[in-house]
Amino acid sequence: MMNWKLSGSTALALIVLCSGAQAQVTPEEVWESWQALATGAGQELTVASAERNGETLEVTGVVLTFKDEQGGSFSANLDTLNFTDQGDGTVKVTMADSYPLTFTFPPGEESAPSSMALTVTQPGLSLIAGGSASETSYDYSAPSVTIKLDEVKDKDGKVGNVTADAVLTEVAGTYKVSAQGAATGLQTDFTAKSAAVNFADKNAETSTDVKVAFSMADLAGRSNGTLLGAEMMANMAAALNAGFTVDSGFTYGAMTFTADVTDTTGPTTFTGAATGGGVTLAMDKTRVNYGSTLTGAAIKMSGAQIPFPEVALNFAESAFNILMPASKSDTPQDFAFLTKLVDFTISDEVWGIFDPAGTLSREPATIILDAKGTGFWKQDIMDPNVKMDGVEAPGELTSLDLTQALVKAAGAEVAATGALTFDNTDLVTFQGMPAPTGTIDVTIKGVNKLIDNLIAIGILPEDQAMGARMMLGMFARPGAGPDELTSTLEFKDKGFFANGQRLQ
Repeated sequence: MMNWKLSGSTALALIVLCSGAQAQVTPEEVWESWQALATGAGQELTVASAERNGETLEVTGVVLTFKDEQGGSFSANLDTLNFTDQGDGTVKVTMADSYPLTFTFPPGEESAPSSMALTVTQPGLSLIAGGSASETSYDYSAPSVTIKLDEVKDKDGKVGNVTADAVLTEVAGTYKVSAQGAATGLQTDFTAKSAAVNFADKNAETSTDVKVAFSMADLAGRSNGTLLGAEMMANMAAALNAGFTVDSGFTYGAMTFTADVTDTTGPTTFTGAATGGGVTLAMDKTRVNYGSTLTGAAIKMSGAQIPFPEVALNFAESAFNILMPASKSDTPQDFAFLTKLVDFTISDEVWGIFDPAGTLSREPATIILDAKGTGFWKQDIMDPNVKMDGVEAPGELTSLDLTQALVKAAGAEVAATGALTFDNTDLVTFQGMPAPTGTIDVTIKGVNKLIDNLIAIGILPEDQAMGARMMLGMFARPGAGPDELTSTLEFKDKGFFANGQRLQ
């Protein structure tokens, strides 16, 4: 299913943006290049006629289709494309203000749709292609682009009571396409003033009514990559080794959403907002890097199933990033991992469920894990033919730097930094884990007061609290401030030490 979705997305991008992407000097060369690009992506192109009329090549009856091995298909009826020589080395491409798209989904879950019909509307779209045979620049703009759901059918062919549309405003961008032998280089930039999505689904059989509205402002995207043919892309490991690359990013400004859900238990409402965020993705034969951010988030929930008027969640920032090797190697490669949630708060009503007297500190909570290191894969994890469920680990970890580990909540704080290296020839000393060497420094603040407060509100029994304090006494020693503990955890000489005392 995922492979089909990716292929469908590629097809849609080709339809909307690439009709002139391989433009040369004449309209005929533009059209020939587009045909090559479409068929090279595994799509089938049918045409009723292609005739020259003065400075314009008129292509009629244009239908683009794609079928995958899982039984899914995609079709776009573009009708007529006009390629006009503007006399200055550029070609203007015009197409209908709207055209239909149809998707047929492969067999899947019973609740999954069987087909979907949409209409793309793009009045005032401008597509200008120019450049040379080896490198083509392509500019596009549109006052608005709308994708409207016309019909969706279930597995039995029944039409669902679903409506949906997505609207982009003040869309503009550039493409630069370059020939690189059997590959194609592609650089893109994209902006839109706003994006809005509306969705509604009313199901009489389950007595549910769902309405969702979502909006973004100040959208911007960019990408730089090397593309290969559809046959090569079927095996990502082979594609990466053959030169496939992508380096892309997407950012957005203010975002809002609302969701109203009504079922047999009554109505539930979700609302949310954020000040901005973004996503990045980079991949080549040496690495895979994915990251996302969201700032200034505020989420509220209310409904019949919630025991108080409203639940509010807020946080200043969330982030996730992962970098890892992409291919099999015999030498260590860089990796990194980051996850963070900064200044998270929740409604006092939720705190009141287990702490009605306000004994615990309700200051914003923060969780951060930021680490990097080196390691390598012993197998090509991107190869679909490689089995990852064997007894032997698919890779080796050679070093780990703990840049920051922080947990701050309920008046207590635990922070750690350190660095370790690993001996992968010794999997016995630490029971299957490569033997580490290195040091981790830990600082703990406010933990004794937190334990006292947990006892006071009845969450932590006295005997368990005593065990926790004994454990802290084994691993930690008093720090510089009140209710502060520190610990130096060291791995050396096949042993584990805490503040110089050998524990293993």
